[in-house]
Amino acid sequence: MTHQERMPRTRTYLMCPPRHFTVEYAINPWMDPSVAVDGGLALKQWEQLRDALTDLGHTVHTLDPEPGLPDMVFAANGAFSVDGVVYGARFRHPQRAPEAAFHRAFYAGGAWDFREPHHVNEGEGDFAYLPGAYGGLILAGYGFRTEPAAHAEAQDVLGRPVVSLHLVDASYYHLDTALAALDDANVVYYPEAFSPASQRVLRQLFPDAVLADRADAEAFGLNLVGDGRHVVLNTEATGMAGKLRAAGYEPVPVELGELKRGGGSVKCAVAELRA
Repeated sequence: MTHQERMPRTRTYLMCPPRHFTVEYAINPWMDPSVAVDGGLALKQWEQLRDALTDLGHTVHTLDPEPGLPDMVFAANGAFSVDGVVYGARFRHPQRAPEAAFHRAFYAGGAWDFREPHHVNEGEGDFAYLPGAYGGLILAGYGFRTEPAAHAEAQDVLGRPVVSLHLVDASYYHLDTALAALDDANVVYYPEAFSPASQRVLRQLFPDAVLADRADAEAFGLNLVGDGRHVVLNTEATGMAGKLRAAGYEPVPVELGELKRGGGSVKCAVAELRA
């Protein structure tokens, strides 16, 4: 498929500026509290990501950051929405647990049907929705953060079939570090981040998927946002950008080196709002 045949779809996103972003603790293998974060640079890079999305015609809403919650910049983890229904997050680590209330308050202020979770899950960090795949399919990761029971809960709440995928490499602790939706029906993923059984499931469901290698994954090249044609990803992921270009997508590189210190990149900073 050529670039001309791939058509973007306008999206609406939620982001949270990193005004209080630091690395004060280590809850994933990428975090090192001994290395200082440049807060001004982190904010500048975040603004460039927001501007890249709006320049592509997408709408970006912002969530106010809260002092003492340095990881709120990773807005994808706060909830997961499908067709106006919102499945709230329940964070595994106590350092991030208070974030859930601020996401809940955001949705309570709009025309959303918010559902409180009973099981640990970290929102779009471990859920991906493909509306054009098999009538509307949710892919869900487990192994490090989200409980498998949350997959069944999400299926009941959102009314879409959920396919559970077992993450086995701690460096790729959220689904969105190992897999991403490129458009409404296809994905890119790093096979070795998943169990052999989950790899077989992905091969069967997505025979035309773009496959990443370890270098792509280590560069956070899977932590991206796609709109059907354009793929926003961090500048470090040059190999991934080449694979996407060869598959007919248009890479849009954005520098996010400071956010990577917290274990996240483009997708971690962006939640999609599906009304």
